Amino acid sequence: MTDEKPSEQLLSRRGALTALAGAGVVATSAQLAMSRTAAAAPATAQPADVVFVNGRITTLDPRKPVATGLAVRAGRILATGTNYEIRRFAGPNTKVIDLRGRRVIPGLNDSHTHLIREGLTYTAELSLAGVTSVADALRLIKFQADRTPAPQWIRVIGGFTKWQFREKRLPTLAELNAAVPDKPLIVLHLYDRALLNQTAVRLLGFTKDTQAPPNSQIEVDAAGNPTGLLIAKPDPLLLNSTLARLPALDPASQATSTRLYMRHLNARGVTSITDAAGGGTLYPESYSVINQLHAQGQLTVRIGYHLFPRTRGGELNDYKQFVASTKVGGDDFLKLSGAGEVVLFTSVDFEDFEEPRPTLPSSMDAQLRDILALFAENEWPFRLHATYDESVNRLLNGIEQVYGPSGPKAPFILDHAETVTAATIDRIAKLGGTVAIQDRMAFQGETFQQRYGTRAATHTPPVRRLLRSGVPVGLGTDATRVASDNVWIALYWITTGHTVGGTRLYRSDNTLDRTEALRLLTQGSASLSREDDRKGTLRPGALADLAVLTEDYFTVPDSRIPGIESVLTMVDGKIVHAAAEFSTLNPPLPTIVPAYSPLLTGANRL
Repeated sequence: MTDEKPSEQLLSRRGALTALAGAGVVATSAQLAMSRTAAAAPATAQPADVVFVNGRITTLDPRKPVATGLAVRAGRILATGTNYEIRRFAGPNTKVIDLRGRRVIPGLNDSHTHLIREGLTYTAELSLAGVTSVADALRLIKFQADRTPAPQWIRVIGGFTKWQFREKRLPTLAELNAAVPDKPLIVLHLYDRALLNQTAVRLLGFTKDTQAPPNSQIEVDAAGNPTGLLIAKPDPLLLNSTLARLPALDPASQATSTRLYMRHLNARGVTSITDAAGGGTLYPESYSVINQLHAQGQLTVRIGYHLFPRTRGGELNDYKQFVASTKVGGDDFLKLSGAGEVVLFTSVDFEDFEEPRPTLPSSMDAQLRDILALFAENEWPFRLHATYDESVNRLLNGIEQVYGPSGPKAPFILDHAETVTAATIDRIAKLGGTVAIQDRMAFQGETFQQRYGTRAATHTPPVRRLLRSGVPVGLGTDATRVASDNVWIALYWITTGHTVGGTRLYRSDNTLDRTEALRLLTQGSASLSREDDRKGTLRPGALADLAVLTEDYFTVPDSRIPGIESVLTMVDGKIVHAAAEFSTLNPPLPTIVPAYSPLLTGANRL
């Protein structure tokens, strides 16, 4: 392939990863000559494809929780143990990798994210993740605008919070217009507001006679001409329809963008995700790229996906068509996992803590029951978005009425559940439900405190209470709009109780130790999709999905957890990302497109 070098620099740009000498890190067993510390492999055993030695391996297998060596064959973990024990599985063609004391963990599994949607636009979006001031954010936006040709937009589509800035505020429309006066710019902040500059509103057709959309404000100059648009309390349909009007990447570029986004996740140590669909993700058209990459064997992240209704008011008919035309299931790389996270638009309580808790309409209950009855008839799994305890109980009422007191046979997941109470958790347990939690409070904790008080925030969500109940719990991010896709922030938040803005939300009664937290992002997430028999541990027979870390997650100071990455990520027994001393093993990356992509300048996240 041509022009590989800029792309290969992409995944090692942080500067925290200094290139190390690669000599002696990787060899075949023939080169090692079956050193005197190694014994011959058992005569009846096939040799391993890959052997790792000299590591600090956390298996999460209670029968053998730690190891220094690990063997892989045919996409599965063959064995774990001491260096001596594992070298016995090396044959003449086995690749032997010296880990040089690095920490190895099972591949991370984000139980609620939006990979399919983000993949289609990833290379065209500018990220503000990690930016610490409004001034720096404006400089970064201007830098990208100077490189972006008309009529393309400068797109900052979530993944950051105003609380990460020293100023504890967002840029103003005046500041955005000064930074980008002549090209269209949109800045989406979580789901509480979107800001569009003067060029953006002009391209969208706004004039001095245009009436502002609901919950929006048009700023004008002295002559009454629009100079910007602030959408507060965004209606998801308005937001998604606005984003849909932006120029799309062509199909080939969307495929490249998706591949690069998966490699970005691989560089974090992510090997599996569950895609919860989301606004703007329409079946089947939004899934064509991921299906194409699967058919070509180019997926580097295992994906379970859900289906989102196409039309408000037509949800039941949409799901009737889905049930008739699709089948739940697939293979270990791509599978349809069921319906949701939205199955009915009126059942959703969006997590805009800037605003009071929404009350779901009374018409919702009967409509939800009709949709759940369809799922029951066809044994379809489902997941339901619910931020507040009041909403969770309304949803549980519908589940009980359709499925009875013991709940569905097919799995169901409640997503988010930030304010769920002990009594409601007990209801979830009786109905056989599971809960997917995310680090959204790491991005909105201060806003929640301002509305509901410091005390209410100390158990939002009540992680410890959920685990004591026996309800299966998985951890994730809800990336990429309401949170960053950095899974290490989720681990930092849940172990320290701190937000990305530095506020401590929780004490020890609602935080986890590092091993407990890792279990939620591996075994816990796998349990929600009923794949914990083969995912989430490095035990013999499990899928060979693992990550070798830049720093030891179990010993680094708390403040360095969010910066951990992977120097070698393996999926299905194949290396899908490698950096630092393993960089010679890094598979080639496609040439980055478009030519103005923030990835080419290092202005974007890795």
